[in-house]
Order: sequence, then structure tokens, then C-alpha cells
Amino acid sequence: MGDTAEVEGSFYSNAEDYWREVPPTVDGMLGGYGSISSIDINGSKAFLQKFLGEGEGKTGTTCALDCGAGIGRITKRLLLPLFKTVDLVDVTKEFLDKAKTYLGEDGKRVGNYLCCGLQDFVPESGRYDVVWIQWVIGHLTDDHLVEFLRRCQKALRPNGLIVIKDNVSYEGVVPDEVDSSVCRDLAIVHSLVSRAGLRIVHEEQQMNFPKEIYQVHTLALR
Repeated sequence: MGDTAEVEGSFYSNAEDYWREVPPTVDGMLGGYGSISSIDINGSKAFLQKFLGEGEGKTGTTCALDCGAGIGRITKRLLLPLFKTVDLVDVTKEFLDKAKTYLGEDGKRVGNYLCCGLQDFVPESGRYDVVWIQWVIGHLTDDHLVEFLRRCQKALRPNGLIVIKDNVSYEGVVPDEVDSSVCRDLAIVHSLVSRAGLRIVHEEQQMNFPKEIYQVHTLALR
């Protein structure tokens, strides 16, 4: 058992070490692909707006959680324009510190800056209309991802939604030694979502990204 715990520990600590060296900029958050930020945000906005609004079955706009928020790129451009309050959670304190200036005037509507790895993070029960989890599930082991998704489900308000937006590999699990993460294929992501007791209510591929990067899929879960 000791070996497994040791490997798992270094999987997380190596990732923390990697992100500690990344500049707190949009380009840094996107691994040098800062130019895709607008395409990404516009795709996310169109996806999310299918669910938001007044009336039966619609997802509210009171509060959202940005998971692996970094400096708040998604909070600033996607979540704060749509929600009254947004909380940010990230393992890297320097990124959250930068977010406080990067978000500018709208940062006043941030509820909480939470410095924590998602494997340990327990979101407040019944607080969020949307839990947005983008480009970060590869930093969680399978078991921790399943447990985290279960905790996120408990954190949802009525008609709330969990959204995963992430890279998917063509087949199997592809490790990335550089940032200490993995990229899973869609079938594996589906199986982990199912293990967490969640169902996929909508799924799309993000279009117009550079050909050389992984495909990116967005999944809405309840």
C-alpha cells in the first residue's frame, strides 16, 4: 500500500511544483495557447446558456464555482457575466492572489478564494447553480475524481449543473510527465461520471481549436 500512496503523493506534489513555476497570465494558464481563449469562452457561453434562465427545470444564476480557476480567466469572461457570485478554487496561492487584481471591478462579486487541491476540496453543500471544472480533471486520480464529483453533486442547488470541459485522448490514458497529469479517452470519462452516480444531460465537442491539440469535450452532468 505504501508504494501506491507514495506514487499518488508525488502525482499531486509534482503537479503543484509545475504550476508554481507557471507565470500567472492567460498564456500561462493555457500552456502557451492564450490565443484560443476567446474561442474557448464563446463555446462555453453558448453551451451554458442552453441551461440558464427562469422557469421550470432551468438552472439558476445565483452562484457558480470555478474549479482549478487559476488567475480567474473563466471567472472573468464566462462566469461573472452570467452569475451574481462566483467562488474560485485553485491549489496555487499565487494564481488566486493574481486573480484579485486580474478580475478588476467585477472581482467584488467573488464570494470566496479557496486555496486547495480538488482531491481535498469539499464544496459547501447546496451553494452552487453551476460547478465549472475545466482543464483540471487530469490532475485527479480516478478514485479522487469520482469522489470529487460526488461532493460537487451535494454542492448543487435545485436544477444545478456540473460542467466538465477537458481534453480527451483518442484511446486509453495518456500520461503527461511535464505537468504530472493524465488525459483520458471519452469512454473512461463517461465511466467515471457514471461511477460518481451522475448522468450526462448534454455533451459537445469544442470546435475551431488548433489541430495539434487534443480534442476538447464539454459535458453537462446532474
